[in-house]
Amino acid sequence: MTEPRIIVHGGAWTIPADRQKAHIDGCRAAVDAVWGELQRGMPALEAVRLAVNVLEADPTYDAGRGAVLNADGQIELDAAIMDGATLNFGAVAAVRSFLHPVDIARKVMDTEFCFLVGEGAERFARESGIAAIDPAELVVEREVRLFNELRARAGFSTHDAFRPQAVTADGTACNCPVGPEPAMPKGTVGAVALDAAGNIAAATSTGGTPMKRPGRVGDSPLCGAGTYADNETGGASATGFGEGIIRVLMTRSACDFLRDGGASPDEAARKAIDLLHRRVSGHAGLIMLDRHGRYGVHCNTEHIAHAYALPGGGIHADVDVRR
Repeated sequence: MTEPRIIVHGGAWTIPADRQKAHIDGCRAAVDAVWGELQRGMPALEAVRLAVNVLEADPTYDAGRGAVLNADGQIELDAAIMDGATLNFGAVAAVRSFLHPVDIARKVMDTEFCFLVGEGAERFARESGIAAIDPAELVVEREVRLFNELRARAGFSTHDAFRPQAVTADGTACNCPVGPEPAMPKGTVGAVALDAAGNIAAATSTGGTPMKRPGRVGDSPLCGAGTYADNETGGASATGFGEGIIRVLMTRSACDFLRDGGASPDEAARKAIDLLHRRVSGHAGLIMLDRHGRYGVHCNTEHIAHAYALPGGGIHADVDVRR
């Protein structure tokens, strides 16, 4: 028997002080919702799905209800889930009418396919018995205000939220993004779990980036980019600069660091973030679990909202990995 573990994240960015408590509380609630069942034998795959469900339903995050709006003023959701025992993977992208896209991704795992998008994903969800909702139920006033503000700005790019780090006079980089959008939301959510049978699973869900081009798909639903799990190494879920994360396959790279170099999860997460920044000037956060049940969490943004179950009981939740 393996001692179960679970870790979740709620986005890596400069979280405003007045929103930090909500981010911490939401992550804690996601762990709390499944921790007891995981200890009683719930499979890791189900644990990460349910933990992400909690985060998708919480309007605090850029996932499910509360997601950012694209350039057309619509919500498009992406999600993925992966089983480390079999390497089975399910993903959906550009979903508009469902609160829990990770549930659709889980259903995809039971087919011969790995990835469905847009109208096809939504039709599959309905055929699978998942109830659609009015897309307006996903929209929150906070994101409507942001959409209207950004639409009024000439020349705004969705990647203004991910400008390179500032460099000081002595050539060292500060540990936070800079530019006119330091508080741009990047609240992708994710979970990684290890169950009593020793199986690892990971899941990630997102609304993407504010004012993204309709149809844009980021890293979250891509195997090895935003989501990865392998019982032989570990599991990881990412949040941050999606195009950069895709280019370095950051979650797969992080898990390979566990295998190839014998790194701890913290070291592997740090190496993966360093790889992202060194090769593509990217900014992100990463949570990990290795096959021994050790946690890893790292970011090169100012904050990453996260929570994990403590081995001796209780839950650690914070937005700062330095505490």
